[in-house]
Amino acid sequence: MSNAMDVEASGDNELATESDMDWLASGRNTVLQIPVSVKIVLGSTKMPVSKLMDLSRGSVIPLDRKVGEPVDIVVNDRIIARGEVIVLDGAGPRFAVSITEVVGGKSAS
Repeated sequence: MSNAMDVEASGDNELATESDMDWLASGRNTVLQIPVSVKIVLGSTKMPVSKLMDLSRGSVIPLDRKVGEPVDIVVNDRIIARGEVIVLDGAGPRFAVSITEVVGGKSAS
Protein backbone atom coordinates (compact mmCIF):
# COMPACT_ATOMS: atom_id res chain seq x y z
CA MET A 1 0.00 0.00 0.00
CA SER A 2 1.39 3.38 -1.01
CA ASN A 3 1.99 6.31 1.32
CA ALA A 4 0.86 8.79 -1.37
CA MET A 5 -2.65 10.16 -1.74
CA ASP A 6 -4.47 11.61 -4.76
CA VAL A 7 -3.98 15.22 -3.63
CA GLU A 8 -1.50 17.54 -5.28
CA ALA A 9 1.02 19.17 -2.97
CA SER A 10 2.03 22.76 -3.69
CA GLY A 11 1.22 22.77 -7.40
CA ASP A 12 4.29 20.89 -8.69
CA ASN A 13 2.19 17.81 -9.56
CA GLU A 14 3.67 15.62 -6.79
CA LEU A 15 1.33 13.47 -4.75
CA ALA A 16 0.89 14.47 -1.12
CA THR A 17 2.23 12.09 1.53
CA GLU A 18 0.47 11.32 4.79
CA SER A 19 2.70 13.84 6.61
CA ASP A 20 1.68 16.47 4.02
CA MET A 21 -1.96 15.62 4.71
CA ASP A 22 -1.34 15.92 8.48
CA TRP A 23 0.22 19.34 7.91
CA LEU A 24 -2.74 20.40 5.74
CA ALA A 25 -5.21 19.18 8.38
CA SER A 26 -3.31 21.06 11.07
CA GLY A 27 -3.36 24.24 8.97
CA ARG A 28 -7.08 23.77 8.29
CA ASN A 29 -7.77 23.44 12.01
CA THR A 30 -5.79 26.63 12.63
CA VAL A 31 -7.81 28.48 9.99
CA LEU A 32 -11.07 27.19 11.48
CA GLN A 33 -10.10 28.86 14.79
CA ILE A 34 -9.81 32.36 13.25
CA PRO A 35 -12.59 34.59 14.61
CA VAL A 36 -14.87 36.29 12.10
CA SER A 37 -17.24 39.21 12.53
CA VAL A 38 -20.91 38.20 12.28
CA LYS A 39 -23.58 40.89 12.01
CA ILE A 40 -27.33 40.67 11.65
CA VAL A 41 -28.60 43.58 9.58
CA LEU A 42 -32.18 44.53 10.36
CA GLY A 43 -32.22 47.41 7.90
CA SER A 44 -30.58 50.65 6.94
CA THR A 45 -31.36 54.18 5.84
CA LYS A 46 -29.60 57.24 4.49
CA MET A 47 -29.96 60.71 5.89
CA PRO A 48 -28.13 64.01 5.65
CA VAL A 49 -25.69 64.88 8.42
CA SER A 50 -27.97 67.75 9.47
CA LYS A 51 -30.79 65.29 10.25
CA LEU A 52 -28.34 62.96 11.98
CA MET A 53 -27.24 65.84 14.22
CA ASP A 54 -30.89 66.45 15.19
CA LEU A 55 -31.39 62.91 16.54
CA SER A 56 -32.07 62.62 20.24
CA ARG A 57 -33.59 60.18 22.71
CA GLY A 58 -36.95 59.06 21.35
CA SER A 59 -36.17 59.93 17.72
CA VAL A 60 -37.53 57.39 15.25
CA ILE A 61 -35.38 56.27 12.31
CA PRO A 62 -37.39 54.48 9.60
CA LEU A 63 -35.53 51.58 7.96
CA ASP A 64 -35.66 50.25 4.41
CA ARG A 65 -37.17 46.89 5.45
CA LYS A 66 -40.76 46.00 6.18
CA VAL A 67 -41.90 43.94 9.15
CA GLY A 68 -41.55 40.25 8.34
CA GLU A 69 -38.87 40.69 5.66
CA PRO A 70 -35.76 38.58 6.17
CA VAL A 71 -32.70 40.10 7.81
CA ASP A 72 -29.20 39.79 6.32
CA ILE A 73 -26.57 37.64 8.01
CA VAL A 74 -23.24 39.26 7.24
CA VAL A 75 -19.82 37.68 7.83
CA ASN A 76 -16.77 39.89 7.33
CA ASP A 77 -18.82 42.37 5.27
CA ARG A 78 -20.31 39.66 3.00
CA ILE A 79 -23.96 38.60 3.03
CA ILE A 80 -23.88 34.84 3.46
CA ALA A 81 -27.50 34.14 4.41
CA ARG A 82 -30.89 35.60 5.27
CA GLY A 83 -33.18 34.70 8.11
CA GLU A 84 -36.03 35.65 10.35
CA VAL A 85 -35.74 37.22 13.78
CA ILE A 86 -37.01 34.97 16.56
CA VAL A 87 -37.11 35.18 20.36
CA LEU A 88 -35.37 32.50 22.43
CA ASP A 89 -36.71 31.75 25.88
CA GLY A 90 -34.29 30.58 28.53
CA ALA A 91 -32.25 32.59 30.99
CA GLY A 92 -34.12 35.70 29.93
CA PRO A 93 -35.56 36.22 26.46
CA ARG A 94 -33.00 36.90 23.74
CA PHE A 95 -33.19 37.64 20.04
CA ALA A 96 -31.85 35.08 17.55
CA VAL A 97 -32.03 34.52 13.82
CA SER A 98 -33.36 31.40 12.13
CA ILE A 99 -31.64 30.95 8.75
CA THR A 100 -34.14 30.71 5.90
CA GLU A 101 -31.83 31.14 2.88
CA VAL A 102 -28.13 30.66 2.21
CA VAL A 103 -26.84 33.06 -0.45
CA GLY A 104 -23.54 33.63 -2.25
CA GLY A 105 -21.00 35.90 -0.59
CA LYS A 106 -22.22 39.25 -1.98
CA SER A 107 -20.60 42.37 -0.60
CA ALA A 108 -22.78 43.98 2.08
CA SER A 109 -21.82 47.54 1.13
